[in-house]
Amino acid sequence: MELVEKRDSDVTVLILNGRLDSNTSKILEDKVMDILRQGNKKVLMDFQDVDYINSTGLRVLLLALQQLKKNQGKLILCCIKDYMKEVFEISGYTEIFPIFATQDDAVKGFA
Repeated sequence: MELVEKRDSDVTVLILNGRLDSNTSKILEDKVMDILRQGNKKVLMDFQDVDYINSTGLRVLLLALQQLKKNQGKLILCCIKDYMKEVFEISGYTEIFPIFATQDDAVKGFA
């Protein structure tokens, strides 16, 4: 799992690359906690280059969402591949997370 962090005005964009599973979830969890410690409240996760997610990865997303909500923040996801979106639908995460098709649309979702 590789993470690239960038800013789009007041939104922290995390571009994920690789697999989000039990071996790599800690990387994302640590990064999100670091972002929260810096006081950032708007986080966008771009899944364009993620080809696999399992329950451990989903748990990290839920943890990130809970932590952001505690700080009056928001988490938005974008660019999830169709076959992975099925995992989100089955787990009910499409009801919990705002999911956008593009990064530009997702950034607008914070407005």
